[in-house]
Amino acid sequence: MVNELLDIAKFLLGFLPWILFLILPTDSWEHLERAVAICLAISVIFGWKELRKGFILQWASIMFFLVCTVSFYGFKWIWLAQHMAIISNGFLTGVIWFTVLTGKPFTLQYAREELPKDQWDNVDMIRGCRFIAIFWGALLLVPTVFSAFRLFYPAALPGSFYSYLSPLCIIIGVSYTTLYKHKKREQRGAESHS
Repeated sequence: MVNELLDIAKFLLGFLPWILFLILPTDSWEHLERAVAICLAISVIFGWKELRKGFILQWASIMFFLVCTVSFYGFKWIWLAQHMAIISNGFLTGVIWFTVLTGKPFTLQYAREELPKDQWDNVDMIRGCRFIAIFWGALLLVPTVFSAFRLFYPAALPGSFYSYLSPLCIIIGVSYTTLYKHKKREQRGAESHS
């Protein structure tokens, strides 16, 4: 149980700037400026170790929030603010799918942190990481598609639907990832005892 909680905490740390971006108020220009600056700072402070190791998710987070911060503070780019929901969801989803399509799923970097180097090229582990990354990519397509839908049909669904959709997807993703890893650990334990 403790291992699972630690795994959840480590995994969530990679998504921390994005989770904060969902939680922080972004309902006005000033709030949005402040939110992207805070998320940029959090990306650097809490992701420093992963940045030094070249973690794709951390570098993508830094790039996204840096571009947004410069765009808002430096250029007052209103269009970006007006379309932030689809841009932020699409960017994160795109990064995840990029890692899958290039054969280096973002989850592989996190998995290798927990394993000895001689297990890094284990075919089953790589396949599992790819599967989890595909799951996350598909899951995060949901808020991306609904953000696009909202652009064309703004009154079709209540605003609360959109507010809860991304956090719900993150909860589902973290739960699934945790259960998947737990199941794989149990399988490895059973195989080592037989």
